[in-house]
Amino acid sequence: MNSQNHDHKIENNKNVSKSALVTGANKSIGFEVARQLAQKGIYVYLGSRNLENGLEAVTKLKAEGLNNAEAILLDITDDKSVENARAEIGKKTKTLDILINNAGIYGGYPQEALNTTIDQFKATYDANVYGVVRVTQAFIDLLKKSSEPRIVNVSSSQGSITLHSDPSYKYYDYKGAVYLSSKSAMNMYTVVLAYELKDSNFKINAVCPGYTKTDFNGHRGPGNVEDAGKRILKYALIDKNGPTGKFFSEENNPVTGEIPW
Repeated sequence: MNSQNHDHKIENNKNVSKSALVTGANKSIGFEVARQLAQKGIYVYLGSRNLENGLEAVTKLKAEGLNNAEAILLDITDDKSVENARAEIGKKTKTLDILINNAGIYGGYPQEALNTTIDQFKATYDANVYGVVRVTQAFIDLLKKSSEPRIVNVSSSQGSITLHSDPSYKYYDYKGAVYLSSKSAMNMYTVVLAYELKDSNFKINAVCPGYTKTDFNGHRGPGNVEDAGKRILKYALIDKNGPTGKFFSEENNPVTGEIPW
């Protein structure tokens, strides 16, 4: 598909003027989310802490005829990197419609409550909690200029304290002091952020993509990235009547999707 035809196709898409930033978008679920957003005609900035990996991801999208994407150097654990990414994207657009806080780490093994080191906690929280805060605060001004701003914080049902207190929960024995608590903390940030912006057009939700087969978990999950991407995209594209300040996991609740904190 040549660029001229592609541009014409995008111009006729109702989402042509929309833009999105996906962190950790060079591979796995983040890349799939970027791909599905681009397929919808949305211009996507693929945040990657390694620019070369980000550029390779964009090349893959362009090979599929998706030219509405570009790589942005973005290490969510580095204040300066986040500032530079904000400045770079600010040169290209005055408005950001969608922010997908996807980047995160598992934190390594083991994760026993009594044996995990403080450094292990710090590194995991720096990515999974502080990273989400850094990026959200840096880009909130661009998001506020959107008529339909959406933020999806990619979470995990493993961060649900309610579920992990229930012996009947199917992942009850999959405990881990670091990763689980980091997602619980990020979930609370989501609740507070949604509360503070409840009288605006923002829709902000925590979404679990499901136990997906990726590098993140050593390809142990049963789910696939396509379904995971769809679950995230659903809440990135909800209309003005959609939910905000909620926690969703279709894997755990196929009916309404909503799960307890």
